[in-house]
Amino acid sequence: MTWPQLSFVAEDPKGRIVGYILAKIDEETAEGEASHGHVTSISVLRSYRRLGIAKKLMLQSQEAMASVYKVSYVSLHVRKSNRAALGLYRDTLGFTVKEIEKKYYADGEDAYAMQLSLNEA
Repeated sequence: MTWPQLSFVAEDPKGRIVGYILAKIDEETAEGEASHGHVTSISVLRSYRRLGIAKKLMLQSQEAMASVYKVSYVSLHVRKSNRAALGLYRDTLGFTVKEIEKKYYADGEDAYAMQLSLNEA
């Protein structure tokens, strides 16, 4: 199953891709738990960082998750050492750390498992 409505690219004025987000709906949940959105991968070319592109990509994908699939929250994993991404997710977008997943990455680094509620307050 694919979710093309959840994935986006960012282009420069010449049409070159400078960033992307890949996301999915996690339908394999614990019994009684609703399906939710999950950001699989997001990246912006180094020379285009700190311009708000990653934030815009995240917000576009989150809006599609809420409007198309009616999910109540979005999750993602981030390396504990990735301070820039952690700042974006926690400080700018409002994600919270739900748990630390030990040795999540192939190189043995731990990940923060993060979540953001998409329900309107």
